[in-house]
Amino acid sequence: MKKIEAIVRPEKLMMVRKALESIGVPGMTITQVAGHGAQRGITQQWKGNTYTVDLITKVKIEAVIPDTLLEQALSTIAETARTGEIGDGKVFVSEITDVLRVRTGERGAVAV
Repeated sequence: MKKIEAIVRPEKLMMVRKALESIGVPGMTITQVAGHGAQRGITQQWKGNTYTVDLITKVKIEAVIPDTLLEQALSTIAETARTGEIGDGKVFVSEITDVLRVRTGERGAVAV
């Protein structure tokens, strides 16, 4: 099993979510987050004043998926979240060694 953590633009959330559900991703957790990448935020002007926004609002989508679904999930996220501009996001992939469903005590893939 793999865990994907996708950091995407908030306006892309519904498209990415629906696309992941359509390929069979069983469930996901969505969190509002703030941060910055290598660009260290953005500089904007408002009413003649320049200011720097160093923490950009993003959305993090977390899902645990079977290994067989990984490549399809990654390409789905890339296709639906991409605008071609700086700040489109990142996807991190981790190995999951075990899962426990608290309610039933089930473990492994059936617990996802």
